[in-house]
Amino acid sequence: MKLIIERAALLKSLGHVQNVVERRNTIPILSNVKMVAGDGKLSLNATDMDLDIVDATTANVSEPGETTAPAHTLYEIVRKLPDGADVELDATSGDGQMVLRSGRSRFTLGCLPAGEFPVMSGGELPVSFGLSAAELKELIDKTRFAISTEETRYYLNGIYLHAADQGGEPVLRAVATDGHRLASAETGLPGGAESMPGVIVPRKTVQEMHKLIEETETEIRVSLSETKIQFAFDGVVLTSKLIDGTFPDYERVIPEGNDKELKVARKAFTDAVDRVSAISTEKSRAVKLTMDGASLVLSASSPDSGSATDELEVAYNGDRLEIGFNSAYLLEIMRQIGSDDIILSLSDAASPTVIREDGDESALYVLMPMRV
Repeated sequence: MKLIIERAALLKSLGHVQNVVERRNTIPILSNVKMVAGDGKLSLNATDMDLDIVDATTANVSEPGETTAPAHTLYEIVRKLPDGADVELDATSGDGQMVLRSGRSRFTLGCLPAGEFPVMSGGELPVSFGLSAAELKELIDKTRFAISTEETRYYLNGIYLHAADQGGEPVLRAVATDGHRLASAETGLPGGAESMPGVIVPRKTVQEMHKLIEETETEIRVSLSETKIQFAFDGVVLTSKLIDGTFPDYERVIPEGNDKELKVARKAFTDAVDRVSAISTEKSRAVKLTMDGASLVLSASSPDSGSATDELEVAYNGDRLEIGFNSAYLLEIMRQIGSDDIILSLSDAASPTVIREDGDESALYVLMPMRV
């Protein structure tokens, strides 16, 4: 394999794939990126055996071929080369090494045979549909913060993606929960997704996909089976195993009978929560909301730091109510909301609260209260 490629193009592709490679590997080949050159393209492939990414970019290929090189080392070398440089990659010596040249710089990297690199992209993916980058980004943005990090409840360590029905309309819905809060977002069901099984997309896959779609506005081709999901766009193909588990019946967690409604300006509420939580103890970060008529009083106290209160004018239709929340969870939900006003649907101090954007039914959040 021998080729010349622009530094910027190589760096972008390496940036996409090297994130998948774990820093510590007991299997040496998994520390490497597979490089396949031919037909004016260089294709880079990295995997951790659960997640696999292929990124192709244009290159001036003089000798087609393939090899594997240490992913993180190669990325660091290319990152430190000057802007606008051309990079020559030469693995034609047959001694298990690849030479990288750029200007007066020369690096020699130990390689492993491409034949040892695992293949993950095989198998049928019977369900396929298109989704705009903006739609997929919104589904991920509004839910990923609620993904559980508790490994014992592994079936909560991802986003549950499934076809659902919302008021008689078919939708594609993403749901994540960690038991303390729940986030749900939806968009119109794309053609071809009607027969999709409900799948749990792992946290790492969600994070990598989120980074990748930051840079694109094209349509994402989503293909999936009961065990795998694949996202394809702009020369990038991300294939991931799915979490083998059953996502809980989340609709039972969403309360239906919350009869008290609080409408408040999002920014003023967010700022007030942020201010009073500065005094609450680090572990619980508890903040108390006291609603009474057109007044909302936020308060927090700490045996070490003292106490704080803040008052806002609101629209509230219920009897006087005091309820406590984890302020960090509350602020995270606020960060996902883009509307000027938010609606909190409440029942009592011990029941979950539903939070929605004013005028937008496509996303909702459920937050469990705390004792304060």
